[in-house]
Amino acid sequence: MTSGHHAEDPTTDPSTRHPTPAGDAARGMPTIWEQMGGPMGLVDSGLPVVVFVVVNAIAGLGWGIGAAVASALLIAVLRLVRGRPVTQAISGLLGVAVAAFIAYRTGSAKGYFLLGIWSYVIYGAALLLSILVRWPLVGALWEGLNGRGSAWRKDRSLVRRYDLATGVWVLVFALRFLVQNELYDSDKVGWLATARLLMGYPLFIAAIVVTVLIVGSAAGMRLPGWMQRRRPDQADAGQRRTDLPDADQRRTDLPDADQRRTDPA
Repeated sequence: MTSGHHAEDPTTDPSTRHPTPAGDAARGMPTIWEQMGGPMGLVDSGLPVVVFVVVNAIAGLGWGIGAAVASALLIAVLRLVRGRPVTQAISGLLGVAVAAFIAYRTGSAKGYFLLGIWSYVIYGAALLLSILVRWPLVGALWEGLNGRGSAWRKDRSLVRRYDLATGVWVLVFALRFLVQNELYDSDKVGWLATARLLMGYPLFIAAIVVTVLIVGSAAGMRLPGWMQRRRPDQADAGQRRTDLPDADQRRTDLPDADQRRTDPA
């Protein structure tokens, strides 16, 4: 009698053909770098500052303010074209507009940086307070972005990791305030702009790396692919897997059991 079923290929692991939902979720979870906008986020945040300082030095404060606002408007449009959230585009434009307004009201180029300097105090204080009340903001934001609610607070070890990671960001904002406020008081606009850029995304990237090292796989945090080091043996293994024929393809290459039975001996 014929069963009408093909034999299961013993070399094929069923789990490789049917990925688990958890595995799919882990692979689909965006990195922190991706959630911050990637390389274009670096350009978006730094361009208005560079434009303001350069045009202010060449043509004066009024032209510098106008150029900064125009560049921020262009970036907002490009963000919308790239499919970034509308709130992200509007918030970036609004931040530059407020900074430019402060510079206009104070009549000084350094006034452009005043909003950013004091925002560091607010952010740092909020982060520090979140640690004291046992709701570390790094944990609350990360778990909220990935739709896991507040269940993470039941894991004391994970909460401690989030406390340490949040403390790293408190230091980041404290360092930003201390350095840039000193440059502001010294009327060093050029150095203030340089510090604003260097203590922006470069310092953020360093803090992200430290955050991932502290929290790591316990919460599904991972670095962008270009930051991850792969061992040569892992790369070779991945290449070998891509060179192997698919399990389903191997089964179609084998002669059908019914066909073998109808062939003459």
